[in-house]
Amino acid sequence: MDSINLIDSFSEFKEFKNIDRVTMLGVLEEVFRAMIRKQNGTDENLDVIINVDKGDLELWINKVIVEDGMSEDDALEIELADALKIEDDFEVGEEIAIEVKIEDFGRRNILALRQNLINKIMELEKDNVFKKYKDKLGELMTGEVYQIWKREMLILDEEGNELILPKTEQIPGDFFKKGDTIRAVIERVDHINNSPRIILSRTSGAFLERLFELEIPEIFDGLITIKKIVRTPGDRAKVAVESYDDRVDPVGACVGMKGARIHGIVRELRNENIDVINYTENDKLLIQRALSPAKVGSVELVEETGRANVYLHPDEVSKAIGRGGQNIKLAGKLTGYEIDVYREGAEDIEDVDLGEFSDEIDSWIIDELKAIGCDSAKSVIAIGKVDLVKRTDLEEETIDEVMSILKSEFE
Repeated sequence: MDSINLIDSFSEFKEFKNIDRVTMLGVLEEVFRAMIRKQNGTDENLDVIINVDKGDLELWINKVIVEDGMSEDDALEIELADALKIEDDFEVGEEIAIEVKIEDFGRRNILALRQNLINKIMELEKDNVFKKYKDKLGELMTGEVYQIWKREMLILDEEGNELILPKTEQIPGDFFKKGDTIRAVIERVDHINNSPRIILSRTSGAFLERLFELEIPEIFDGLITIKKIVRTPGDRAKVAVESYDDRVDPVGACVGMKGARIHGIVRELRNENIDVINYTENDKLLIQRALSPAKVGSVELVEETGRANVYLHPDEVSKAIGRGGQNIKLAGKLTGYEIDVYREGAEDIEDVDLGEFSDEIDSWIIDELKAIGCDSAKSVIAIGKVDLVKRTDLEEETIDEVMSILKSEFE
């Protein structure tokens, strides 16, 4: 193993593993210094010169010339007679640089040096992989299925690093075979027996969030924000979104024309039903929306216990609960309330305060209606369009829009 072969092999590794030049040189130098320390007890007088581009490696040991028979440390000193064999004009007290050839170490030491170099490289590789993925937690990655076991799959990234997708982090209905391309998020990075173990997930809310960012430009650009995601992988998910631009409909932008945008996400999630909900800080209204596709009559909040009593028509109860109770469970997680559902007749639907429509009707319009004594939805509907035009400064188009919103609440 000569210096040229050593440099060549190390350079190939550097290009493959993307190790920076400074680190590469540092590792190589440390390996040789360790060898010299083992032989001479010190490496203080060692100079290591590496030219990676040319494949050159030079080792020089600096020694002080002393009188013959006066050397006390062969590692640091050389007697005059030995120095004159190298060059005939040396004098006592001068410093001489002696080149050390790799082959002079002997076969056993060279093999030990090579093994030490391999160990250093492996440690460096593991550290690089750990740091790389530790900084990418929650990010979306694409890899290739390399091996499939009963409890997990082995995925290779573009650099050949090994990643693990446990069965528990796979969507029910997921089916992959060796060579397939797979997408997942980086769930966590563990350090086991000095080796990194990167765990992927397709069931976390972060995976769905990354897919939304990928498919919906308004979310990627920050025009629409995902406030919260709850999901039962492979079954149903609810995504609360909010737009900071009044001109952008967050739900419409996410779903797309005829569901075009969200269709790709649904397909990736094995036909998981996704409810996109317009977020609001009005808890009652948020609960109503979260129970979609059911139409909720009224909501009563019990703040002390964190519960919400929801009243709706008997025909809507099954929709609110959902198959296996999934819809109401996810609605509870999304809103933070324990939701109880109660049946009532369509004619018994309670009135709704105008303030609950603040996200659909501008506040100044609500104030205008309240100024004439209309505090609830039914009181506005009861007055009718003609009297509203006479008693307020609102335009007919605005009144039509308000009436439409309020009447839809009781349909």
